[in-house]
Amino acid sequence: MPDGSTLTALAPPAVPQQRRFRTRHWVSPLLRRILLVNALPLALLVAALLYLDQYQNGLLEAEVGALREQARIYAGALGESAVRITEPDNPKLVSEIARPLLYRLTEPTPGAQAKLYAPDGTLIADSRVREGPSGTISTEPLPPAEQEGAVVGAISWLYDRVLALMPRERPMPLVVDMTPGAGGLEWQPDVKEELRLNSSGQSREMPPYIRRTKDNRLLVTVAEPVERDRKTVGIILLTRDAHEVDTSLFATRLSILALFSLALALTVLLSWYLSLTIARPILRLAGAAVDMREGQGRASSVPAPLLKRRDEVGALATALYDSAQALFARMDAIEKFAADVAHEIKNPLSSIRSAIETLRRIDDPDRQKQLLTIIAQDVSRLDRLISDVSDASRLDAELSRITAEPVDLVPMLHTLRELDEATRDAENDPRLVVDAPTSLMVWGMEDRLVQVLRNLIANAQSFSPPRGRITLTAREAGRMAEVSVEDEGPGIPEANLEHVFDRFYSERPKEEKFGQHSGLGLSISRQIVEALHGEIIAENRKGIGNRVLGARFVVRLPRV
Repeated sequence: MPDGSTLTALAPPAVPQQRRFRTRHWVSPLLRRILLVNALPLALLVAALLYLDQYQNGLLEAEVGALREQARIYAGALGESAVRITEPDNPKLVSEIARPLLYRLTEPTPGAQAKLYAPDGTLIADSRVREGPSGTISTEPLPPAEQEGAVVGAISWLYDRVLALMPRERPMPLVVDMTPGAGGLEWQPDVKEELRLNSSGQSREMPPYIRRTKDNRLLVTVAEPVERDRKTVGIILLTRDAHEVDTSLFATRLSILALFSLALALTVLLSWYLSLTIARPILRLAGAAVDMREGQGRASSVPAPLLKRRDEVGALATALYDSAQALFARMDAIEKFAADVAHEIKNPLSSIRSAIETLRRIDDPDRQKQLLTIIAQDVSRLDRLISDVSDASRLDAELSRITAEPVDLVPMLHTLRELDEATRDAENDPRLVVDAPTSLMVWGMEDRLVQVLRNLIANAQSFSPPRGRITLTAREAGRMAEVSVEDEGPGIPEANLEHVFDRFYSERPKEEKFGQHSGLGLSISRQIVEALHGEIIAENRKGIGNRVLGARFVVRLPRV
């Protein structure tokens, strides 16, 4: 509760206009983050897979190995069948035998072209050149490259462009010539240099030549020497269209892209689902908080479906709902308390004003003295009321920062009894009796619990008859500890058992002077006990025939 200086200004201070939370937009910041977190690892994985350098190298190496083995077979067949030894140690290729033999060797492989060169670099035979019976010569080119569809061509073009932007730290073991001047079918090795190296004893395997032509044809060429009696008589050059490599590589890339597209679609859907189940509800809760702050809604502003959820969002919604309820309950209590304080202060002020106005109009000294006495009593009543209101306000602020600690109730009860014995004014005053075990530990604040017990004892003393007995009882009640204060007075009207804890409620004995109590004692006691997660109740002690024997106030607190 606020102190007296703030009771007159209950309206919250003006706050700057805050931006409204948008709850209806397609791509929220959280959704973008979820998409980025989910899609980035997938994109990196796909980018790594799309390189496929090792897979491409394996295909090309297999193609080169098969083509080189085929060239060696051709070279062996030509060396045995198309070579004539006209002079000792001087074997030579016979073109009339080599041409038809080379044609028959390459006939089962329509996608290949073989060329046979003499040691001086002269072309002896070409498997694509045919000589007819009448001596006519015709050339059969390799089958044209397969035309790609528009979609396939677009995907290949896009893939090649993307792949060109990616860094390559290590060169491929097999280099594909992609330069504009890459050799086509007309390419041939330096035959004289190859023969010179072979004849010098530096036998080596000529590296394959792999290139991509202008019409996007992938050609692989290998060269093998043709030997007879360990003497090189020529070189055979075997070229084949390796479109199977492109087909296999493109099918693999397309499969990866298809899987990536499927995984990306699932990622987007799952991210959207997470956004709908996390981001949107949080935005709705933020909007509800703004509505409550701006006074457009109370605790009911929290969407009911979010309160029914059994996850973290539901816990957040429930916490916001409970906080809003507690906040508005406190606001209502402040408003009610302010109205009650204004009403309680207005009564003595009206009495003082009336007494002063009457005092001005009369000259009777006895009457003036009586009116001055009334004014003094009302001023005393105002002073007591303001003191109690100030104490209640400080208590409210203190209880909001309360930290409970273990407290033993039994020594506290005995100390209160001893203080009462030492401060009794007459023998007829009621006596305190303590009925408690050796120790009873509870969670609380010692000074505030003493305040509660003193309020209850003072209330019991007010209603106790002369030489009456007030019993302080402490006992265990399961996980709670109970402390009861019983008197032998007239009891409490059944209809007022709950109202006695209302603020400014006061029902005092007839013989007690008016204005001695502000009616806040029991209200403050309940406030303290509930802040310690306990409860306080009022009831009547009854005997035979349902006769009221006195009042009993029971305080229950959590045990340690």
